[in-house]
Amino acid sequence: MSAKSEALAREFEAKVQAALATLERLGDADWSKVTEAEQWSVGVTAHHFAGVLEPITDLVRAVSAARSPGTLRSDMVDRINAQHAQEHARCTKAETVELLRRGAAVAAGVIRGLSPEQLGQKGSVLADAPPMSAEELIRAALLAHIDQHFGSIRKTVGHD
Repeated sequence: MSAKSEALAREFEAKVQAALATLERLGDADWSKVTEAEQWSVGVTAHHFAGVLEPITDLVRAVSAARSPGTLRSDMVDRINAQHAQEHARCTKAETVELLRRGAAVAAGVIRGLSPEQLGQKGSVLADAPPMSAEELIRAALLAHIDQHFGSIRKTVGHD
């Protein structure tokens, strides 16, 4: 473990705790409100983020190990996200909280275990995007991603 990986893991865990606090405050009416940014319900938006934690963690593992999993394209990710929104339209807060807790624990553990060399390792994540380092992937797909979706949720339900 490096100081940088520990700092990234702690930052991620703090954002997850804030996200969980937001989820805990949501009532049934909030859960079904539609976010402006995603055009999904609050519940689906939260479930989306929780559901992508383990696949993103797998990408971080691959890139940090010098394996480039970049067979996905941006348009494929969009289709996968749209399909997820349809399939999980009736997700519950309890299942979403559990999915978020479980995925976050896995992600934080992987982040925490990365060496400086692994954080700097680059690989192709999306076939139609430039290669990125494992650290850049963590910052974009975990840290900025949680800010994006939970910022949207907070705005929608008035918890700015």
